[in-house]
Amino acid sequence: MCNYSDRDQASMGQRVALELDLVQGFRFFDPHIHMVSRTTDDYQAMADAGVVAVIEPAFWVGQPRTGIDTFRDYYSSLIGWERFRASQFGIRHFCTIGLNSREANNEALAAQVIEVLPFFIHKEGVVGIGEIGFDDQTPAEEKYYRLQLELAREAGLPVQVHTPHRDKTKGTSRSMDIALEHGLDPGMVIIDHNTEETVKEVLDRGFWAAFTIYPFTKMGNERMVEIVKEYGPDRIMVNSAADWGISDPLAVPKTAALMVKSGISRETIEAVCYKNAIAAFGRSGQLDEAMLQEQAPIDQGQKFEGNSILRGGQQPRRNVGSIVIS
Repeated sequence: MCNYSDRDQASMGQRVALELDLVQGFRFFDPHIHMVSRTTDDYQAMADAGVVAVIEPAFWVGQPRTGIDTFRDYYSSLIGWERFRASQFGIRHFCTIGLNSREANNEALAAQVIEVLPFFIHKEGVVGIGEIGFDDQTPAEEKYYRLQLELAREAGLPVQVHTPHRDKTKGTSRSMDIALEHGLDPGMVIIDHNTEETVKEVLDRGFWAAFTIYPFTKMGNERMVEIVKEYGPDRIMVNSAADWGISDPLAVPKTAALMVKSGISRETIEAVCYKNAIAAFGRSGQLDEAMLQEQAPIDQGQKFEGNSILRGGQQPRRNVGSIVIS
């Protein structure tokens, strides 16, 4: 195992800060990030790096949930505590609500989840149905994917699609085929976790192509730069996922910084790292650019149902701008 000294870690932190100076003044929107798996330090680092808004999709949390009340509590946290926690750092928090593909295979429980989804999808801050789609591409996954596509169509909400890790090309094509079978406008469907093998078909068919920037897997940001150079900014967006595994909540600003170094225009960077997410999920009626241009008030003295982000003796931070550490 490689062990880094405190000096090494400080040096790495300084290099990251200097790289992010390249995008000082940019505004970022991370449209797929699982903040339930992150700390308040991550929120602070994201705010300092220029992240002003996030979308948190409902997802599998690392082990199977065993009852319907665990889903209710989880969905409630996405529209409650996480929305509050983000606000304490001046970040606008939105979410998508859905039954994830992995847990669709527990059909007895999945049927109950489908029954409760309508009670959550119309709540403030919910900008779509997601993340839904395929994992192992089983009949049960397809059944519950179709049911949720119908729910999205009836509600007039965008859909955030999780494409499978295995046999991705086939699963991506099938996900789009089924969405079209259900009469969804491709402009209302965000196909996520794309790679070089899937992007052309997704764009050619009129869907949004989202890319998850993960260390060591899926899509690195050097590869992302090359994709933007080849395909341009139309209907492409960058996200971090930043889930329970090895991931990086600063993947969006870091990718933007690499794009600056690679000579990509500011207009293109703003499209794939900010504006396209607003265009895609704005069709929910829950967000627009004017809303995000407003400075979100920060008052860390506030509480949510009696709880705050502060712990004993900590002083609240109120109404201060972003701090870029260099």
